Amino acid sequence: MIQKIKTYALIATTSILSGAAIAQQDVPVPAAKQIERLCLKGGTIHIGNGQVVENGYVVFENGKVTAVMPNANLKTDETLGRIIDVTGKQVYPGLIAPNTVLGLTEIEAVRATNDQYETGSVNPDVRSIISYNTDSRVTPTVRSNGILYAQIVPQGGRVSGTSSVVQLDAWNWEDAAVKADEGLFITWPNMYRVKGWWAEPDGYELNKDYDKNVQELKDLFNDAKSYAYSSHDKKNLRFESMKKLFTDKANLYIRVDYVKEILQAIALGEEMGVNVVIMGGADSYMIADVLAAKKVPVILGKAHELPSYNDEDIQQPYKTPAILQKAGVLYAISENGFWQQRNLMFEAGTAASYGMTKEEALTAITANPARILKLDDKIGTIEAGKAASFIVSDGDLLDMRTSNITLAFIDGRQIDLDNKQKELYKKFTVKYFGK
Repeated sequence: MIQKIKTYALIATTSILSGAAIAQQDVPVPAAKQIERLCLKGGTIHIGNGQVVENGYVVFENGKVTAVMPNANLKTDETLGRIIDVTGKQVYPGLIAPNTVLGLTEIEAVRATNDQYETGSVNPDVRSIISYNTDSRVTPTVRSNGILYAQIVPQGGRVSGTSSVVQLDAWNWEDAAVKADEGLFITWPNMYRVKGWWAEPDGYELNKDYDKNVQELKDLFNDAKSYAYSSHDKKNLRFESMKKLFTDKANLYIRVDYVKEILQAIALGEEMGVNVVIMGGADSYMIADVLAAKKVPVILGKAHELPSYNDEDIQQPYKTPAILQKAGVLYAISENGFWQQRNLMFEAGTAASYGMTKEEALTAITANPARILKLDDKIGTIEAGKAASFIVSDGDLLDMRTSNITLAFIDGRQIDLDNKQKELYKKFTVKYFGK
């Protein structure tokens, strides 16, 4: 009997390990470090700052771009290294997804896989980076659509915690981190409460606790500022995590949508002497001139959304990027959630149809977010000295009908574009079409 139990246990253990091994096959192995000089030859190179190089060359070595030039300037092939012919294809910088919980959640309906929230309302010391899961099955599905970098953001509460920027091909969170703890996320108090669509006259009422909630935020930041510029025998972990806002000028990301609240959020930043970035900013188009004058960046929320007000232009979310662009506001486009990030480039493509060029729209998911995240010296454009992180598409990246990523590089490493969904597509193609 004991022998039978041991046998059953062995079979069960073997089955579990086999299942785990099969599951791990769904997550591509991170690419090895670049060891030879490479050159992408003959493609249309979209620099990411509005410039385009037709029939160009991108040479990269040791993970860095060494040269970007048109074919007309080519003297000899000897210094190009191994050539990858991308004639007729489009070359873009690796896309940057701001404000995402990618790697922090796996299955929305399974609570145990969601690690983006912390209990409590004030958690400035929460670090999203240490919860980032590099083995997520979701990440390869996003990466295969051109997203190579992401800002990993904690959620919930009044003060959510610190965000970090990661690259999406790594063994662990330490390898993934491009810029750890780069900013603090807070949610601005609501000036109005939603009573319901049936309520009169407009479904809203003034939040009686609004002033109190704002004052609590001010008190927190005043205490943190005092702590940052004084010495202490004992460390306060909450205030330690906020020191960067005042000493290193890390970003303070404020989730806020409505115009009056945006103005008060900016005022708080000015009073405390911190760098404010508006997150969401549905009404930002109404005060674009103010944002430009005060040099306050905006990371817009999802554009494929209904407008905020019943009497607002139904296409307003599509038009807002162009209004900010013309006003000279530094802005970026973002998507919701985690798996939804695969549609980021199509959000930008929609914006390109409402008052701006495609190259301008491209900057909203490449160069602009890099500037906001203070990483524009490393990523965001295809330029000499920057990371060799770019993607190659058969067609227009911003058009869902033609966008098809065939190659991707992060720091010069050619990454695997396979994922679980592609494997399922191949499987059922055989089932139903026999090929």
